[in-house]
Amino acid sequence: MKKLLLFLLLIGHSFAITVSPQDAQQIGVKIWKNECGGTLEGLTHWGKNENFPSLGIGHFIWYPEGKKDRFQEGFPPLLVFLQNQKADIPAWLRSASSCPWNTRDEFYKQINSPKMNQLRQFLYDTRNLQALFIATRLEKALPQMIEKLPSQEKEKVTATFNRLASTPQGLYALLDYVNFKGEGTDSKETYQGQGWGLLQVLQAIPSSSKTEVTDFVQAAKKILSQRVLNSPPERQEEKYLKGWSNRLETYLF
Repeated sequence: MKKLLLFLLLIGHSFAITVSPQDAQQIGVKIWKNECGGTLEGLTHWGKNENFPSLGIGHFIWYPEGKKDRFQEGFPPLLVFLQNQKADIPAWLRSASSCPWNTRDEFYKQINSPKMNQLRQFLYDTRNLQALFIATRLEKALPQMIEKLPSQEKEKVTATFNRLASTPQGLYALLDYVNFKGEGTDSKETYQGQGWGLLQVLQAIPSSSKTEVTDFVQAAKKILSQRVLNSPPERQEEKYLKGWSNRLETYLF
């Protein structure tokens, strides 16, 4: 597999992030552990209080027909990417226009069915390609994030992004967080008008920061705590905070 070159158009010049197959594999293992506990079973999951399953190493969302919510759907774009990479996609999966399981109960009643076993094996076999798919999302993230920012804020976010992307720990933090909580540019992915994505975290990091990864982790914890405070009570999101915090801590090692 050739190196994946991600060219980001920044202010006044081009900036390239190179993700080697080895780096993609290592980052993919970390993301798989974060999302799925590094298990085969975790590749097919449907959380309580959610109206969609989360699939693959990045727990990519796949909505059943007519049940789209505020969160960005990632599984259909992943399938397009895998098809372009010549992955051997099961025929039923290629032809599916939406998630074939309509409810969580239905999903888990069929969790050991031949179709579900085939899906898990496919997701296991393509885990390194899924890591590259996450990397391609980061390619598009920065231009989207800075597009509507005032000039001074645009320069600050860009500079912070650059410093993070220049180190292995920082690159992992960017790749994992954009998959974990999105870019922060979709107005639907907000509670009470406040987002929780990568843009909001980068904005919260001080311009004077000399320890960008540490400050990234602290900023993300604050942003996610605010998300929980803003969230609808029936979602009971406070139960996720500890796990989210533990995940952010992996950026420091």
